[in-house]
Amino acid sequence: MVETRTAPGTSSPSATGGGRRLALARLRDLALIPAIIVIAIVGQFVSPVFLRGDNLVNVLQTMSEIAVLVLAQTLVLVVKKMDLSLESTVGLAPGVAAWLTVPVGAGHGLGLLPGGWSVPVTLAVGVLVGVVNALFIIRFGLNGFIVTLGMLIVLRGVLTGISGGQTFFRLPGSMLYLGTAQWLGVPASVWVCLLLFAAGIVVLGFTSFGRSLYAIGGNVDAAKAAGIRTDRVLWIVIVTASVLAALAGLMLSGRLASVASAQGDGYIFTVFAAAVIGGISLNGGKGTVFGAFTGILLLFMIQNVLTLAGVPAQWIGALNGAIILIALALSRVTGGKVQD
Repeated sequence: MVETRTAPGTSSPSATGGGRRLALARLRDLALIPAIIVIAIVGQFVSPVFLRGDNLVNVLQTMSEIAVLVLAQTLVLVVKKMDLSLESTVGLAPGVAAWLTVPVGAGHGLGLLPGGWSVPVTLAVGVLVGVVNALFIIRFGLNGFIVTLGMLIVLRGVLTGISGGQTFFRLPGSMLYLGTAQWLGVPASVWVCLLLFAAGIVVLGFTSFGRSLYAIGGNVDAAKAAGIRTDRVLWIVIVTASVLAALAGLMLSGRLASVASAQGDGYIFTVFAAAVIGGISLNGGKGTVFGAFTGILLLFMIQNVLTLAGVPAQWIGALNGAIILIALALSRVTGGKVQD
């Protein structure tokens, strides 16, 4: 066997290639920062209100619930799976809690449990949805897209059924807390969102568990060969994503002081838009939590600028679709491969 050596002071091709990929990944992670700065400047020209502290806090609070959904979907996409049911979990999890804790005749509830049970019930529903999804996807090997699409429809139907198509109101104080409380003068939901993203950045970027997620998303067979317990990791990811969706629903319900029968409807489109423009690959194994955060932040900053400019809200959906197409085109230019 002939041993290949490199000249002193030079790097091997593989090392050089790895360094270049790492540099490119870091560059892609910051790719949206210039766009965010540009939008901030444009927003200030559109309205002097844009850069005021109260408006920026309002943007962060309004986006916090969907941002948590984006974090959940990011975890799932990194392992090359997909969860469409997250938007329905946002509605059903707090909906079941409201149904069981809101008094009879005081908000369409049954009043079976004390108000203090609302948060545990919400999170428990999230766990249950995640377990069912994981069971079908991992245990039975079914297509994740089809499974979660079916689950989306089922959960939406269950919420409509238990609510009678009406809105739960007069929620217990424990359900209102995350949407109404302030920590150090900033809404609690904003702090929760930022802390969750910070935790996501640490876990995916600096732990062996995070590396296993990228390994599974890149090549599940190679990950198994490397000794990674892929099924266990996938179970953790899918269940965690559903729990995060339930938490997002709790935050939204607290802010709105109600749970509508259509809560969360259509959120998944914004979630995917944010993930794609934030550099998360639909092919798995690529993207970062920070990139996903900049994606959702950019979307909501654009929406806020359009609102301040008096643009009709109906155009925002078209804008999200256009941004996805532009992001896909840019991914081909910068990475040489479309993220499809």
